[in-house]
Amino acid sequence: MEEKKSKLSILTNGIIKENPVLVLLLGCCSVLATSSDAVNALGMSVAFSAVMIMSNIVISAIRKIIPDNVRIPCFIVVIAGFVTVVQMMVQAFAPSLYQSLGLFIPLIVVNCIILGRAEMFASKNGIFDSLLDGIGMSIGYTVVLVAMGLIREFIGKGTLFTMRVIPESIPGVGIMNLPPGGFFTFAILVALVNYFTRDKSVKVRDFGEEDAAIIASAKAAEKAAAQAKAEAAKAAASEEKGA
Repeated sequence: MEEKKSKLSILTNGIIKENPVLVLLLGCCSVLATSSDAVNALGMSVAFSAVMIMSNIVISAIRKIIPDNVRIPCFIVVIAGFVTVVQMMVQAFAPSLYQSLGLFIPLIVVNCIILGRAEMFASKNGIFDSLLDGIGMSIGYTVVLVAMGLIREFIGKGTLFTMRVIPESIPGVGIMNLPPGGFFTFAILVALVNYFTRDKSVKVRDFGEEDAAIIASAKAAEKAAAQAKAEAAKAAASEEKGA
């Protein structure tokens, strides 16, 4: 039973508790750049997820034969291989999406989330655990990216997955289609996650009467020390003058 809980925690950690974007704050560049609408967000999420899961599996499988001093270059080669395959498939089967995402597909090679999980998890755990970790991180990334795409597209264009939801007579908020809109949306989501996942058992310190008394006594002691120092300096000056 404990084994199952451990596997479940590996799978679910990346969704909320260790969400790669909203909690670990990794891979934010691609999230902000490709979340202008839901279609781009979903396309980027699928490409990222494919590379994330397959890289975790392969790196875990070959972890024992990779020399420690060249492990990072080896990880990058594995990730780059899967990115190339995904890029060619997107270009062949979804050329419009490929044009929209542009350089952000090949830049998955240096995505901090994938490289970070390869180093911190896949290179130290078995294939099945690495598969679960890759799936969990992919779900967490996808949820955030698609949520941002839906919010920005709905407010900025009045559509959802290019389907008109708000009448064209009602103008959208143009800034949501621009980079600042991505930062606003991202900041709100991070704030919400921090609010709902914070440790509520930790109480904010209340500076009551006892604390006020301590602060007052400290200030009085500081004032007394300053006066004593001034008197000592005055006495030393008088002695010098008398000498």
